[in-house]
Amino acid sequence: MIFREVEDRDLIAKARRGHVDAYNVLVSRWEKRVFNYLLRLVRQREDALDLSQDVFLKAYQNLKKLDDPAKFPPWLFRIAHNEAYSLLRKNRPEGELTVEPRMAEASGGLFPIESTLAVRRALERLSNDQREAVVLKVYQGFKFEEMAEILSCPVSTVKSRLYTALDLLKQALAPINTGGAPINMGGVE
Repeated sequence: MIFREVEDRDLIAKARRGHVDAYNVLVSRWEKRVFNYLLRLVRQREDALDLSQDVFLKAYQNLKKLDDPAKFPPWLFRIAHNEAYSLLRKNRPEGELTVEPRMAEASGGLFPIESTLAVRRALERLSNDQREAVVLKVYQGFKFEEMAEILSCPVSTVKSRLYTALDLLKQALAPINTGGAPINMGGVE
């Protein structure tokens, strides 16, 4: 774990007392993770940037409502989740496309960038709930209990979404010949 000169809880306490600089430090610590999370959900850079700003503004406005500063990360990501799904609901097409669980077969080995693109395409084929479970666990490193808090659902539902998504990803990526090296999704199992 990286030693931090000032802990998040101390920054939260200062920000609650009106110290904008303390909140700016919090933003600088979390903005990249929040942006990447939003980008994987909404899949548009401009939308993710706009949403990131909205998330941090709402977090600042509601910081006094945060009961336990130790729960800042799941609380912040819950705000991000709400903002992303608000946008996704607004932009949802009338008839949603069905998700095709397998990708077209690729011939030959893949270069690292091709593997990354293959994983990205496979993630895009998941439902929003499944993709978000993978992003929260694999890319953001949240515990199941924190994920349940962010998603406002039971831990059992979070686990079900994650393991279903990982199975679909394995199926989608199985046809890809990676020269004997499996594509690593983060070793969640």
